[in-house]
Amino acid sequence: STPWTETAYALLLALSGYPGTIFTWNKRTGLQVSQDLPFLHPSETSVLNRLSKLGSDYMRFTEFIEQHTGHVHQQEHHMNQQNQTVLHGIYLRAFCTGLDSMLQPYRQALLDLEREFLGDPHLTISHVNYKLDQFQLLFPSVMMVVETIKSQKIHGCQILETVYKHSCGGLPPVRMALEKILAVCHGVMYKQLAAWMLHGLLLDQNEEFFVKQGPSAGGAAANQEEEEEDLGLGGLSGKQLRELQDLRLIEEENMLAPSLQQFSLRTEMLPSYIPIRVAEKILFVGESVQMFENHTHGPSRAGSILKHQEDTFATELHKLKQQPLFSLVDFENLIDRIRSTVAEHLWTLMVEESDLLEQLKIIKDFYLLGRGELYQVFIDLAQHMLKTPPTAVTEHDVNVAFQQAAHKVLLDDDNLLPLLHLTIDYQGKDCKEATGPRDGATPPQDTSPREVPPTGWAALGLTYKVQWPLHILFTPAVLEKYNVVFRYLLSVRRVQSQLQHCWALQMQRKHLKSTQMDAVKWRLRNHMAFLIDNLQYYLQVDVLESQFSQLLQQINSTRDFESIRLAHDHFLSNLLAQSFILLKPVGSLLTCYTLLLKLPFVFLDLMNSSLPRFSTA
Repeated sequence: STPWTETAYALLLALSGYPGTIFTWNKRTGLQVSQDLPFLHPSETSVLNRLSKLGSDYMRFTEFIEQHTGHVHQQEHHMNQQNQTVLHGIYLRAFCTGLDSMLQPYRQALLDLEREFLGDPHLTISHVNYKLDQFQLLFPSVMMVVETIKSQKIHGCQILETVYKHSCGGLPPVRMALEKILAVCHGVMYKQLAAWMLHGLLLDQNEEFFVKQGPSAGGAAANQEEEEEDLGLGGLSGKQLRELQDLRLIEEENMLAPSLQQFSLRTEMLPSYIPIRVAEKILFVGESVQMFENHTHGPSRAGSILKHQEDTFATELHKLKQQPLFSLVDFENLIDRIRSTVAEHLWTLMVEESDLLEQLKIIKDFYLLGRGELYQVFIDLAQHMLKTPPTAVTEHDVNVAFQQAAHKVLLDDDNLLPLLHLTIDYQGKDCKEATGPRDGATPPQDTSPREVPPTGWAALGLTYKVQWPLHILFTPAVLEKYNVVFRYLLSVRRVQSQLQHCWALQMQRKHLKSTQMDAVKWRLRNHMAFLIDNLQYYLQVDVLESQFSQLLQQINSTRDFESIRLAHDHFLSNLLAQSFILLKPVGSLLTCYTLLLKLPFVFLDLMNSSLPRFSTA
């Protein structure tokens, strides 16, 4: 054999990942032709070194594939618990599978060259260079992807984004190869999507998917900074503006009931070619299916949330998986069809079977003081027990008073009243209830010691035990916001009642001689009554009735649950905004008036103590 023949076979071995004496391997520089070989011309050495770069890339590819594939998943998982910097995950293994399939044409080209050399030992280096020239652009570009994944510790769906960005270049061989790798990686995503959207299963042990269990990871530090920052928008602070704009109240706090696990988007894992609106639809469908899968009601009530179309949707997802290129149009159309099926079924279950409109009327009657006569009687019954700081028995006493008030106004619904419960948030209560809150109640936000409320009215709250499946609309976070409005409206109603009581006392004394001080007090009462009466009318008519009518109209005009949730969140946000609870200047003004509104109680004490003296006179 000639030196060139030996060199040719050594070259084929080196290009296959087996270096020797002619082609040596160095971890830093890769494959290189040995120096000072007498039978090689310098120009031949240059061409062979150029070919050796292909062998170097091929060896690094195979090393990367062997390192991240195989039956070592449990070992890798154990290593990752100790060191999160180790690359791992099913998307990485899918990438390695696609990378290995991309190398198959290269391996086939080496086999073809070997056959040609066996048939003609005198083939030249130029022939080898010509046969492998198609890989000279491909391998360095793909190697950039591999090095990016290794250096930046790219994980999970972020691999999809990395491969996609590198596939957007102008070199057709590189684009086609990376698109094939991306198609393999998409296979993993489609499997996770099928499990999540069709069965409510989040198969994501390594936190690679763009849906996660738990609340959204918003920056707590940033939120704290925004909380008291005055943005100059009509006195709105950053936190208040965020509350007005946050139309998905279920993501505010991790306060969900055990029957409704909270899920959110892991946006850093979402590829840029999948819009956030599509990801939110995927999140909604999976949450809804997961809720139904975990629910224990009989099939006659719940049925199939996908209307028994799971097999059809699974087939369509499989068809998308088989497509060589990802089509956002086809992908979003399928997601929309699944979402529409789920949303319509939820609408039917909520509005028709669970009588959502009746539940909203209950919320309006009790949280928004729609049953004004009930709370008028309750205020009279509970005034003596709530005007002092609360104690351990105050909660029991006010619930007894609430039941008595309900009976006095002929509200004897045995099915409704047990679902309502007044709460008193007094100091030390959290310690006693550390084992768990009452069903439907909002868990305490912190365990730090708090000041004793000055009166029982300041600590008063209302809980409502929401029945399945309405708990996905009336979450604890939503009910807590209703409680904010409830306390505010009750305070206005209570002060209005006391001012009216003062007027009744004034009428009892009108035949008696009054002093100049009495005239000042009655003028003040008239001014305060004017303010409170107009505020009460504005809240009940211009805000509550108007917004509630709009909410009912929107519910009756759609068959989509997400539209209902959006309309309800708008309704609650508008209540908070238009009742002046969130606006700082008006809120500060009302705080001052709240201090002034304590004057009627002073008037009452004065009247009650002085009335007998005036009568005897």
